Amino acid sequence: MRSCNPWSFQPSGQAIGPRAILQDDNAPPHRSAAVNTFIQLARVNRMLWPANSPDLNPIEHMWDELCRRVQQHHPPPANLGQLLQWLQQEWNGVPRAFIYNLIHSMHQRCVECLAHNGGHTRY
Repeated sequence: MRSCNPWSFQPSGQAIGPRAILQDDNAPPHRSAAVNTFIQLARVNRMLWPANSPDLNPIEHMWDELCRRVQQHHPPPANLGQLLQWLQQEWNGVPRAFIYNLIHSMHQRCVECLAHNGGHTRY
C-alpha cells in the first residue's frame, strides 16, 4: 500500500510542516480504525494523551465560536456545500485577537488544571 503525505493536501499541515504533532482527546471518533489507519499510513505524529484527561485544548473554544457564527445564518444551510462555504467564511472572519487570547490563555489553563488536581476549571 502506498503511503501518503498528509501535508500535501491538508492546508493546516502545509502551514505547520511535517514536524507537527496531532493532539486529539481520545474520543472514539478520533480513534476509529479508519482514522488510525490514515494516521499510520500518513505518518502523522500523534501526541500521547491520557484518556479522561482535562480538556485544555483551546481549539474547543474556537469550534464553539465558529458554531455560534454559523448558526447566525438563516435559514440553515441547504446542503453540505453551503455549510462548508459558511464554515470557511466564518473561520476567516474570527478576529485574530480572539485566537491570540486562546493561545495566550494556555499558561493559565495549565496553572488552573494543576491547582484543581486535573478537575474542573473555568476553561
